[in-house]
Amino acid sequence: MNTAPAAIGPVLVFGLGYTGRHVAALLRDAGIACSGTTRTGRVVDDDVACLRFPADDFGALRHALVDADAILCTVPPDADGDPAARFLAGTNLALPRLRWLGYLSSTSVYAGGDGRSVDADTPADATDVTALARLAAEAQWRALAARHAVPLHVFRLAGIYGPGRNALVQLAQGRARWLDRPDVLFNRIHVDDIASAVLDALRADLPAIAHVWPLADGHPASQREVLEHAAVLSGLPMPPPLADDDPQLTPALRRFYSGSKRIDSRHVRQRLGWTPRYQSYRDGLAAAWADMRHVSGDAQTVPPATPGGTGIG
Repeated sequence: MNTAPAAIGPVLVFGLGYTGRHVAALLRDAGIACSGTTRTGRVVDDDVACLRFPADDFGALRHALVDADAILCTVPPDADGDPAARFLAGTNLALPRLRWLGYLSSTSVYAGGDGRSVDADTPADATDVTALARLAAEAQWRALAARHAVPLHVFRLAGIYGPGRNALVQLAQGRARWLDRPDVLFNRIHVDDIASAVLDALRADLPAIAHVWPLADGHPASQREVLEHAAVLSGLPMPPPLADDDPQLTPALRRFYSGSKRIDSRHVRQRLGWTPRYQSYRDGLAAAWADMRHVSGDAQTVPPATPGGTGIG
C-alpha cells in the first residue's frame, strides 16, 4: 500500500451510528482528529466532537466542514439519495482543505440471484428500490468528488455484524429469523474490518477518481450455517425456519433472501493492503461470544443489541 506523504485529518463523519462510531473510534486510536454528526447532536464518545445533522443552524457544521481534510458518510439513503451529499452540494462551500471523500454503500446494489461471484468490476445491476436509492447516493458523492477534484472511496458493504449486533444476540433475544434455503449464500463483514478498510483508504495515495471497494469476509454462507454455529457456541436453542407465508417474514427479510451472491474482495486487499481481522463469521462470532461472556460474566446473559448502523448487503 502506498501512503500519503502527510497524515490526513481532521475527518468529519456524517452519521455516528453503529458503524460510524466504530470508524471514529479507530481513527481516534490512530491519532487522527475526528468529529461526527447525529440527529440529536448528543455526544456519543467523549473524544469525538458531535454535531447535529440535519439542523436548522448549520454554523458549527460548516466550520467543521471547512476544517476537514476528509469526509466520510455512513448515513442510510432516502428516496432521493443521500441527504448529506445534497446538503454539501447545496452549501456551495469551497472546502479548501478537502483531500478525501468516502461513502459507505452496500452490496445490495448487485442483483445476484444465482450465487455468482461479484467483485469491484461487476456492474451494479440491482433494480429494487433500496438498491436504486444506494446508487443515487453514490452518484451524488461522485459528483461532489469531481467538483472538488478529490478521490472518492465507495465502500460497498456486505452484511454488517459485530459487538451487540450478531447472530448470538439474535438467538438470545428470540429475534433470529431464517428460511431453509441452503443454496442462498451471503457474505458478511465485521464492523472492525470496515473501520480498518476506511483507515487504509485514508492513508492510500490514490488518484482523484471514484474507487469502488466491495468489503466482505472470504466465506459466504447460508443464514442457517451462521445461526447453527452461534447456537453451538452459546448453547442457545436454534429456532425453526419460517414458512414462506409466515407473517414474521418481513419485506426486509424477503429482500435478504431474494438473491445469492459471493463477494470477492481481493481487489481491496491488493490495492489497499487491507487484511480483515475476521476472515469468516466463525472468527467474528468467536470474538463476540468471548466479549459477551466477559462483559456479562454469564454465558446465558446477553447485553441489549446495538441499534443503528449502515446498509446490509
